[in-house]
Amino acid sequence: MLLFRNTDDGPEVLLGHMGGPFWARKDAGAWTVPKGEYDPDEPAWEAARREFQEELGVAPPDGEAIPLGDVRQTNGKIVTAWAVEADLDPASIAPGTFVMEWPPRSGRTQEFPELDRVAWYGLDRAREVIVKAQAAFLDRLAEHSD
Repeated sequence: MLLFRNTDDGPEVLLGHMGGPFWARKDAGAWTVPKGEYDPDEPAWEAARREFQEELGVAPPDGEAIPLGDVRQTNGKIVTAWAVEADLDPASIAPGTFVMEWPPRSGRTQEFPELDRVAWYGLDRAREVIVKAQAAFLDRLAEHSD
């Protein structure tokens, strides 16, 4: 679910910076629409709302869901997104976490946030930092807003 808000400087979108050690020092290509995996028997819209809650720790906003379609990322994953107009204070998030072995082959596990921070970006700046394939969502949102 891609939140957007209209400002005097144009539309802004809420993106999350992927958590974990691999992404810690990366900016370009390390920001994403809050998303996650779901089973084929779960409706995609319901999964989007559930994953928003899990990743950000806040209830997904109500509002008109604008379908943004699908994209295939370089890792082969297909992401389906909807845009919803809403405002959210990035300081209010309480991200979900995941556990992984870190450092690699150490036998130790550590817990990391799924998203280590979220921020509002204008569309031009968002295109610079979002996962490359997901930039199509920004273009589709811009087309809808025109």
